[in-house]
Amino acid sequence: MEKNKKLNPIDILSLALGAIIGWGSFTLPGTKFLPESGVINTAIGLILGGLAVTFIQKGYHVMLINHCEDGGEFSYTYEHMGRLHGFVAGWSLILCYISIVPLNATAFVLVLKRLFGSAIEKVYLYDVAGYPVYLSEVLIASFILIVFAYINIRGIKASALAQNIMVLFLVLNVLVVFVVMAIITDKEIFLKNYVFNYEFNIEEVAKVLAIVPFLFVGFDVIPQVSTQLNFKPGKATTMAIVSIFSGVMIYNLLNIITAFVYSPDDALAQEWALGTAVLDHIGIIGFLLLLIALTAAVTSGINGFMLSASRLIGALSNYGFFPAKYKEQNKAEVFENGIKFVTFISLIAPLFGRQVILYIVDMASLLAAITYCYVCFISFKISKEKRQKYSSLMGSFVSLIFIALLVIPFSPARLSIPSMIFMAVWSIAGFFYYMKYCANWQKGNILETNKNIRRG
Repeated sequence: MEKNKKLNPIDILSLALGAIIGWGSFTLPGTKFLPESGVINTAIGLILGGLAVTFIQKGYHVMLINHCEDGGEFSYTYEHMGRLHGFVAGWSLILCYISIVPLNATAFVLVLKRLFGSAIEKVYLYDVAGYPVYLSEVLIASFILIVFAYINIRGIKASALAQNIMVLFLVLNVLVVFVVMAIITDKEIFLKNYVFNYEFNIEEVAKVLAIVPFLFVGFDVIPQVSTQLNFKPGKATTMAIVSIFSGVMIYNLLNIITAFVYSPDDALAQEWALGTAVLDHIGIIGFLLLLIALTAAVTSGINGFMLSASRLIGALSNYGFFPAKYKEQNKAEVFENGIKFVTFISLIAPLFGRQVILYIVDMASLLAAITYCYVCFISFKISKEKRQKYSSLMGSFVSLIFIALLVIPFSPARLSIPSMIFMAVWSIAGFFYYMKYCANWQKGNILETNKNIRRG
């Protein structure tokens, strides 16, 4: 591949940040951050969460400098811990990545609802888990998915260009809205509710820390494109860390924008506190800027995870866990069949309603944390430098904490019963899939295939 077809540091930053910032960053200020933790304790939780994820990223750094192969965490685990553990990592990641694609596609529909209201709700079909499904909304989400499938099939640079544009709109529009709100709003509400009466509360900080796996999933997509970098892996690590703390900044800015206008109780009472705050104080132009930022967030998430999922599928196929056709690349050196597979699954998902997708995405946070633990543990084992070794060990510890927060009773981030059921179903399905199709396949053939891939 020619150098100009590969990804530069800005491409990597956009890929990671676009994957981190999604619909939740625009809704959480009113539904969770302000009502449960305020401004300062939320900021503390986000900063500590960013630092915790940085330890995990240190484990990923060891992986990037020692392992340059499609599949990232999956192939890394396979190489160092064997076929079974490799499958567990891959089986975890594939659902994690694919589930977020239709989540963002259906979030795009919610953006349109902010503009046009119930006018886009046409041809009611049925309810799933209390969520009404309309044919019009399914078609809108499907159209968006097909557009980004086409962009990704054209090649990684086309995908990267689209990603860069969307993330640029996201960051600039959030900054503009924040500056204008900071200038024109009366700070009495903000100071009275969040500054003058502030008290440090460990429980409030913990409520934010508990959802960090959900908030920052996305930095880990970089290993899926490690073979496409035109620079040293160390710089990719830098871009990942920049994306993490850029995410911390954007989460906080959106929270503060909402806090300029609403007390915790008033924010919770609003259908969309952030949007209403901007609309009432800046007007329609500010509201449109916010919607553009929100649109950029959800579409960049679709693009980033579709690209990452397709490359993971290609790697799974290389190692014999998927049919051979999925390891084939088109003229643009894209895993086209992988993109088509992700698109097909994503097109089905909206038919089950957004609430079911949310249950699966919540479960995906646990799957992501399991993968983090694998990467950091392996990095700890193979690291020779003490600093890298201890950082990777800390990353393993942080990952275990995230896993515990998602599964132990009474945790503020404990998975819901439906999510736990989906987790059980996915685990059982993985067990039978591995036992029937994967466990007894010829290892020698797989290794030979990988040798041919590396030669190519």
